[in-house]
Amino acid sequence: VRLIASLPALIGAWRTRAGGVLLSSSGAFPVQRAALQRPDLLAGRTPRSINMATIGNALLRTSSPEFGPAVEALVVYNSNPVAIAPESAKVVQGFAREDLFTVVLEHFQTDTADYADYVLPATTQLEHWDVHSAYGHTDALLNRPAIAPLGDAKPNTQIFRELAARMGLTEPCLSDSDEALCRQAYGDAVDFEALLAQGFATLPTPDAPFAQGNFPTPSGKCEFFSARLAAQGLDGLPDHVPNHEVAHSTSAYPLAMISPPARNFLNSSFVNVTSLQASEGEPLLEIHPTDAAARGIADGDTVRVFNDRGSYHCRARISDRARVGVVNGLGVWWRKLGLKGTNVNQLTSQHLTDLGRGPTFYDCLVQVSRSE
Repeated sequence: VRLIASLPALIGAWRTRAGGVLLSSSGAFPVQRAALQRPDLLAGRTPRSINMATIGNALLRTSSPEFGPAVEALVVYNSNPVAIAPESAKVVQGFAREDLFTVVLEHFQTDTADYADYVLPATTQLEHWDVHSAYGHTDALLNRPAIAPLGDAKPNTQIFRELAARMGLTEPCLSDSDEALCRQAYGDAVDFEALLAQGFATLPTPDAPFAQGNFPTPSGKCEFFSARLAAQGLDGLPDHVPNHEVAHSTSAYPLAMISPPARNFLNSSFVNVTSLQASEGEPLLEIHPTDAAARGIADGDTVRVFNDRGSYHCRARISDRARVGVVNGLGVWWRKLGLKGTNVNQLTSQHLTDLGRGPTFYDCLVQVSRSE
């Protein structure tokens, strides 16, 4: 279902419950993005941007007028794209290029770090400055370092400062300290002295933020019709957009697969923690008893989940949690911890949504069979 972008995209998802309206608080934080990102330094230039959801295709492209020069170098931080990006067979193929120079800033030897030319030790949350917004409350938070960085670890920002200096970039903002960046993040909109004193500062947010209107839309109203969408050639009203891979459209792949996070992990974070691995057990595919019986699959069998993009081996769990015609491929296990060195993103596609150009992880058709 396509939602009107003029309101939810700016102030968060809406939900109704018992006649009330709930707003995500994530849009309430007055982050001074221009102060942090400094678009004024571009001097009219448009930097090249590559959608991470299509990084597999991007890394395999040669230079062309349509897509620009081939990607020759990557610095990866705060992410594990080899594990989390869709159609990971292509992602792996791209990262494995001999002519790609890859630097990964990390705490752990992730799937992505396995393909790095250099792995630089990054600081943990205990070792660096940061500020945090939130989804469930309206307190701006300050993260102060509890200990000095261990060993050779450096904050990502320090790596970027040193890289800028080595490249001869002399703009003063490129040498701002982490504390200075934290102060700039909210500017005068948040009392930084309160952050220093108590670790948080409550935003002056009314109980009913839009009681008088003043929505972040051109009209200032809650728009059920979006003129901005219409100007882009899209439907200005809420509408249903069919999946890229429509259920029952092919007999080869009759099952829809969704890939919700495993209960004991946070996406691909904490997958390497031994105690959490023990709690989670192993990579699982939840399948409804009807679909399992039709394929001769028993609970605990090793199964092969596959489509044209690849195959993924995991353990079957027969469960009513899965709907008939839908299987739940719990993720995101690191590939190296999978039964045959892959994870569920071997099957997901690089298709993008019409709004926001986001990934379509849950738009995925597969077939399942017992593994020989």
